[in-house]
Amino acid sequence: MSTKQLKQAETAKEQKTKGSKKEQEKRNEKRNNSLRVRVFPIWLRIIIVIILAIFALVAGLMIGFGIIGDGNPIDALKVETWRHIIDIVIK
Repeated sequence: MSTKQLKQAETAKEQKTKGSKKEQEKRNEKRNNSLRVRVFPIWLRIIIVIILAIFALVAGLMIGFGIIGDGNPIDALKVETWRHIIDIVIK
């Protein structure tokens, strides 16, 4: 290859790399500029998780007290039941 051909090949390579760098910069700018729109906002997700955790706690109490413990499942939600349990544990 002659020196002219080598120079032309080098400039062609430089133009390709510059073009790809510019394209990558444009893509990065587009990614940074576009905001992600969420279907469920984060605050709503947190509230849903808290509600599900409370529901799981109540369901577990009722299953444990009513089915496993041979008691009435509704009694697990009464304050008197918990006072009695606390009295037994403390005294």
